[in-house]
Amino acid sequence: MCRKGLIALFLAACLGGSCLAAPEVAAPSCLLMERSTGTVLYEKEADRQLAPASVTKIMTLLLVIEAIERGQLRWDGLVTASAHAAEKGGSQVFLEENEQMTVRDMVKCVTVSSANDCAAALAEAVAGSESAFVEQMNRRAEELGMTGTHFANCTGLDDEAGADVHYTTARDIAVMSRELLSHPEIRQFTTIWMDTIRDGTFGLSNTNKLVRFYPDTTGLKTGYTSSAGYCMSASAEREGMELIATVMHCSSSTDRFESAKALLEYGFSNFTLVDPAGEEEIPPTAVELGQKMWVQAVPMSAEPLLMERSAAGSIRREIQVQPSVAAPVEPGQTLGTLRIYSGESLLAEVPLTAQAGVERLGWTEVTKRFLKILWMGRDS
Repeated sequence: MCRKGLIALFLAACLGGSCLAAPEVAAPSCLLMERSTGTVLYEKEADRQLAPASVTKIMTLLLVIEAIERGQLRWDGLVTASAHAAEKGGSQVFLEENEQMTVRDMVKCVTVSSANDCAAALAEAVAGSESAFVEQMNRRAEELGMTGTHFANCTGLDDEAGADVHYTTARDIAVMSRELLSHPEIRQFTTIWMDTIRDGTFGLSNTNKLVRFYPDTTGLKTGYTSSAGYCMSASAEREGMELIATVMHCSSSTDRFESAKALLEYGFSNFTLVDPAGEEEIPPTAVELGQKMWVQAVPMSAEPLLMERSAAGSIRREIQVQPSVAAPVEPGQTLGTLRIYSGESLLAEVPLTAQAGVERLGWTEVTKRFLKILWMGRDS
């Protein structure tokens, strides 16, 4: 069964009948997602199209990181601020026209202080102009399946585009947040509380107060404009599980942060990740006429399963493996099935596959092995 089918089976068996009390969230639109599986744990008006303010910059940062990874930009490369970038209003680090700053420092300014001028400068470095970069943003959104999104700029500023042409949804924000968090480099910036640029002469303070005041925060981005209200995408990780909470159109900064915390606490309190194989020993499979006598079966997917904490203690695993198989054995060949139950409810089926290939013995090796067996029988 493919990974997507495995998750679907699990959700139908476990989450579908959930009676968990909904979290108390003031945000008019919000969503909670588990990052590794992409599973939505809670949502409220999550497909409502709203202005995202500076949460827009999650997509801006994603495109910059991807440009770095393909070698178009370098972390220590210099970016020169254009007049267009220097003229950006709102949150900024007051770039002057022709001022140069490294990509690393500009990414830090965008992530920590939501600097609009640095966002525009980076956009121009990637695509040549902000308008060309916005085309890339919308194309990437389409690739990610963000069907409720349209970007008009790289910053989210109201005075550059109205909410009717620059909008997204809580669901789509979670999708692009998940994609950004899949790039480990961004975490060195999203967890900064205070820092400096320009040789220590200009201070930066994170707009995401959860970085300081909420345990295990890993990011991600806040936003505010008069039309968007207070927005954010918040991420945090505990016990190996990372959650993404997106909130939109809050009436105050307090509501924004409290809503995000309520979603995260709901997720951490009620869900956990479980190792599919656990500590169960999977017996090896004998290989007939193989160059090796045995082959080890392993779960096809080592990715953890997401489940309610209340059911985690009743996990039961059932392993079925073929006792023998004829050579040759291909790597990844199915050898059995791991079934995972909570009580009597089947949560998932995970194929058990050959950890390595085993080639078939040639006739010479077969003859030698046969003669050896005969000789040992004669001695006995």
